[in-house]
Amino acid sequence: MQDKILFTSESVSEGHPDKICDQISDAILDEILKQDENAHVACECFITTNFLLIGGEISSHAKVDYEKIARNVLREIGYTDNSWGIDANTCEIEIKINEQSVDINQGVKLSNNEIGAGDQGIIFGFATNETYNYMPLPISIAHDLVYTASKLRKNNQFKWARPDMKSQVTIDYTDAANPVIDTILMSIQHDPNFDEDEFMSFVKNDVMKKVAEKHKMNTDFKILLNPTGRFVIGGPQGDTGLTGRKIIVDTYGGTARHGGGAFSGKDATKVDRSAAYMARYAAKNLVAAGYAEKIEMQLSYAIGIAKPISIFVETFNSELVNKNLIYLAINNFFDFSVGGIINKLMLKKPVFFKTSKYGHFGKDQEFHWEKLNEFSKLVEFKEKHVNVTRSDS
Repeated sequence: MQDKILFTSESVSEGHPDKICDQISDAILDEILKQDENAHVACECFITTNFLLIGGEISSHAKVDYEKIARNVLREIGYTDNSWGIDANTCEIEIKINEQSVDINQGVKLSNNEIGAGDQGIIFGFATNETYNYMPLPISIAHDLVYTASKLRKNNQFKWARPDMKSQVTIDYTDAANPVIDTILMSIQHDPNFDEDEFMSFVKNDVMKKVAEKHKMNTDFKILLNPTGRFVIGGPQGDTGLTGRKIIVDTYGGTARHGGGAFSGKDATKVDRSAAYMARYAAKNLVAAGYAEKIEMQLSYAIGIAKPISIFVETFNSELVNKNLIYLAINNFFDFSVGGIINKLMLKKPVFFKTSKYGHFGKDQEFHWEKLNEFSKLVEFKEKHVNVTRSDS
């Protein structure tokens, strides 16, 4: 009997301690960019019970009320009760902001008006045709679960729920052409005095099954819900939070590799963020145009140098054309220089807060790096080189 082929991804809600920090960092970045689109920002947060530390290196003429921004984010999430571990209105907030290092700054502003990478780094982008938005199936469902539960909580339809939530989705890929959900795990913070049966029934029927049906998946999966039996102490009271600690949740749920660099709180001169968006943009457009069923792209950068020092493409033997044609298309249609990325994806605009919860990728209507703007040109280019096919490899 064949063993099951199982793969699992997780997501977290906006009330998770690490995600609180991501949201505050990106809210600060957006406010700075509204006033100064050329600002250099690296803002990070640490949160624990009734305490928030905002730190980082920021070079900008913008005048920002960091404390006000942080309190607004906490309030929007729903942390307005001291008994929940942090109260937006009364928690202690400490601010430790310095200017960006002059050594880094001189590497970013090059003499020929180009923009150099703000640091060295290796970056990955990924796309697969297994879902409508070219994202891996497990992370897509995992995001949707916590998004749906959080939306219902905020609409007062999900009784007893508190902001801190996690999801985990296991997909059975034994029949690769027909994947099914094997298990859904959710941990959802709740009031101490709650009707457990009603709470569990709501999650199973109004969150888990509704999301599975939305993704046209089976509903006979195994269910794990608050497996310890109780989840009252959560949020910053249950665990500390840090900006940039949910990098796999932010990207592809572990389906693709990750270079290790976090996104939130960083302006677009930091290639950890901007190049990851561009690599996703390229991979998605290439997969949509029929160059491969899935593509993982690696870029590498050196601090102070505008263009990547290497580009590598992995297709997992799913290429539909000769791999040389994929590289040729990349060279013809995608500019991976730091300035080119910023201009193409309009990354001087304050668009980053929306990325800080429920993933940076797969939101088709939200971001320029999710658009299929190169699709038609890539299809035409491929047709002109139709003789260069996979069979020629």
